[in-house]
Amino acid sequence: MQLGLDIFEKHWPKKLGGSRVGLLVHPASVNRKLEHAVDCFLKSRKIELKALFGPQHGIHGETQDNMVEWQGFKNKQTGLLVYSLYSHTRKPEPSMLKDIDVMVIDVQDIGSRYYTFIWTMELCMQACDEMNKSVVILDRPNPLGGILTEGTVLDMVYASFVGQRPLSVRHGMTIGEIASYFKNEFYPSLDFYVIKMKGWKRKMWFNETTLPWVMPSPNMPTVDTATVYPGMCLLEGTNLSEGRGTTRPFEIFGASFIEPGALIKELKKFKLPGVNFRPMYFQPTFQKHANKLCGGAQIHVINREKFKPFKTGVAIIKAIHDLYREYFQWKQPPYEYETEKMPIDILAGTDRLRKDIENGKSIEYMEEWWKEQSFEFQKKVRKRFLIYK
Repeated sequence: MQLGLDIFEKHWPKKLGGSRVGLLVHPASVNRKLEHAVDCFLKSRKIELKALFGPQHGIHGETQDNMVEWQGFKNKQTGLLVYSLYSHTRKPEPSMLKDIDVMVIDVQDIGSRYYTFIWTMELCMQACDEMNKSVVILDRPNPLGGILTEGTVLDMVYASFVGQRPLSVRHGMTIGEIASYFKNEFYPSLDFYVIKMKGWKRKMWFNETTLPWVMPSPNMPTVDTATVYPGMCLLEGTNLSEGRGTTRPFEIFGASFIEPGALIKELKKFKLPGVNFRPMYFQPTFQKHANKLCGGAQIHVINREKFKPFKTGVAIIKAIHDLYREYFQWKQPPYEYETEKMPIDILAGTDRLRKDIENGKSIEYMEEWWKEQSFEFQKKVRKRFLIYK
């Protein structure tokens, strides 16, 4: 198969020939030969590359931990200015766009609403709409495939940088499809193009594409990580370790107050599909519970077609909340530039999930209402913007 980046010159919009381009990229912005988008655009005779833009973690993935801002700089090799969109501004300022005609966006998403790259993409679209600039999306696969969806749909009362528009947590869309949704629903006057992939099918997981996996962010080392992330990122809204500071972030989880055997016994009661839990101890090197011995478990997905990552993440939080009420805590703000609302609420896109866990509601009860939300979003919105079969 071929990425948008592999074929961008062949399919570049004719009216944009010779344009001055700004390029939003990160470490995974590579073609199937592992050539970075910056190098591909510098070699192109169809455009003139004028500036680079980077999302959370930087264009090189240099900021390891979550919520660490980085500052723009001048690239020594190319002489191009590199603008940070994860600092004092997350939306490109007019001064950043004055010398370009087109913003090209080539970022690898991982299929979860919380992952901030799609929201940086939207803010770029918003800025370009206001400044009468064009936007070109170089499409990439959703690593989790494009069929299954799961989880809550964002209530705009809880809009934040981990969710700016209504979308299911596991959305089952490519960045080109998400951008098409944004353009049609929110920026109808934007001059907008998607350079589609060739050969990608919705049923494909990333490892079935034959493409090389490059970490899109420092704590997303493998497709296995992306598979569990739609549920395990919820742990960022608690005092539980989501495995940052270990070699298997989001697959390993726990806390210094947890006894693994008791936790596994509680999790087995949920009869979660497609997953086993291995009891373990670990010691994070940074972030929550740093340098403390933690009890917990590692998630082992044994059937990813049946596995429900969001339900699994909620079940883990509920189990630990119920077992360790005197120790479990919801993380307090600030979180991802939100200073008032609870982190778990902006991650879930609602306060209903937190309140249901606090009030002892069953997993089956909770799954019923978020399934209804996801189904309605699929029927009324998502299906209109799907590009691939």
